[in-house]
Amino acid sequence: MTKSVAGHSNGEAEGRTEQVVARLRSHGRALFWPTLLLFAVCGATGYVYGTLPEPWQNAAVLIGAGLIVLLLWFLPLMVWLTRRYTITTRRVIVRTGFFMRVRQEILHSRGYGVSVRTNWIQAMIGTGDVRITAGQGNPIVLKDVPGATLVQQALHDLIEQTAPADSQHALGE
Repeated sequence: MTKSVAGHSNGEAEGRTEQVVARLRSHGRALFWPTLLLFAVCGATGYVYGTLPEPWQNAAVLIGAGLIVLLLWFLPLMVWLTRRYTITTRRVIVRTGFFMRVRQEILHSRGYGVSVRTNWIQAMIGTGDVRITAGQGNPIVLKDVPGATLVQQALHDLIEQTAPADSQHALGE
């Protein structure tokens, strides 16, 4: 997929267009417990609703179940959906947030360090946290991405491809 990015004439001046390499999101297992809770709340509500003697009690059961679903299933779903990672041939873009959006970018040409951190659950599933460190600022962390080692290798390849020609000659390539 070729995508020309408006406002960035550096790549276009050299005859190159920016291409999307990967679009990533955190692993879906982050929604396991909220979804399990959703099923439990729906089952309990279906069991209890209509058995209470007063109509206001039945309404309270529905309102309580709705609030639980909203707070403990819908909000985690929205957090998961609004965190996106895009890797292009020029940069890494991290977008987060629903009401207050945050966008972080780092250019491959700047050069940066890439490390992968996995805990035992992530190692079983094949996911991990990809940490991108460039200088003094806060590192960018791609949290719990599937195929974290593959993402790390792809980022290393992209850094090598965008390295200036004189630095490649200095390395003996």
